[in-house]
Amino acid sequence: MSTYSNPTKFLSLIEDALHRLPVPEKPHSLYEPIRYTLNIGGKRLRPQLVLMGAGLTGGDVQKALPAALAVEMLHNFTLIHDDIMDDADSRRGQPTVHTKWNNTTAILSGDALFTLAYQQLETYSGENGFPVEVLPQLLQLFTKATQIVCEGQALDVEFETSLSVSLDDYLYMIGCKTAALLEASLKMGGVVAGASDEAIEQLGIIGKEAGLAFQIQDDLLDAIGDPDKFGKRQGGDIYEGKKTFLTILAMDRADTEDRQKIVSILQKSSCTETEVAYVIGMFDKLGVISDTQLAIKNRYITSLRALEHFKDNPYKFAIKGLLDKLTAREF
Repeated sequence: MSTYSNPTKFLSLIEDALHRLPVPEKPHSLYEPIRYTLNIGGKRLRPQLVLMGAGLTGGDVQKALPAALAVEMLHNFTLIHDDIMDDADSRRGQPTVHTKWNNTTAILSGDALFTLAYQQLETYSGENGFPVEVLPQLLQLFTKATQIVCEGQALDVEFETSLSVSLDDYLYMIGCKTAALLEASLKMGGVVAGASDEAIEQLGIIGKEAGLAFQIQDDLLDAIGDPDKFGKRQGGDIYEGKKTFLTILAMDRADTEDRQKIVSILQKSSCTETEVAYVIGMFDKLGVISDTQLAIKNRYITSLRALEHFKDNPYKFAIKGLLDKLTAREF
């Protein structure tokens, strides 16, 4: 059993490893933004899932650490580029890389961070004592997840100007943009542990369903969450004209007049607090909020059912605890 069999040590293990990463010093303009990005924190949800996936399937958590770091670095690479696309000023309460430096630096540093992630996966070569099939399986999962995340981001951009986005379209998009990497994280932990194909499949279900719930919950918190806890102004997605689980459901249910008004508000380059309050009020009037809460609950239940395929151990309880925490999160 791994030295780190106590799941409460996951976060500190990940943070310590991130601080010890051999990020080169020069060129300073390339690597300093990477250190900055990795040091400003975050939930570290994805690397924790890698470690939990390994532990759940009987593997050594410490051996899964390079894969966990690779996933976290990939996630931060996507955030750097997403912030450029969204022209976002802050991330996790700190200036975004392109704001602190510039777009050119952010693009280059993001690209370099992506390559450093692949270097972590090189740890799993046969030369280092791992079965020869482990590295190709990890590379396949990692590369496919990267492609799917990019597809999800592209769809998200397309949806901003599309007038006909269905709920199924939206669920597919967030399945790509958010859930795919959570799914891959748990599967990669299983691969490092040498888990069976069936076990890896169940790990994927846990991650995918939790990822869908996580993003739908983000949509809900944007509309009704406490801005001080969530870190964004209430109705931020509405101000930005974004299609969300709630806005799509509301437009499906609204009568012609109300639907046209919601659409017109979302299409405005700048809308008022009164208009945002109107849309949020329609969420409540049309039963969107309660049904969104139910959709989140059902996704988490499906994730927990997949977890029941595994024998009881500290990692199973850690994953359940994490899912329970995510279900009740306010930010």
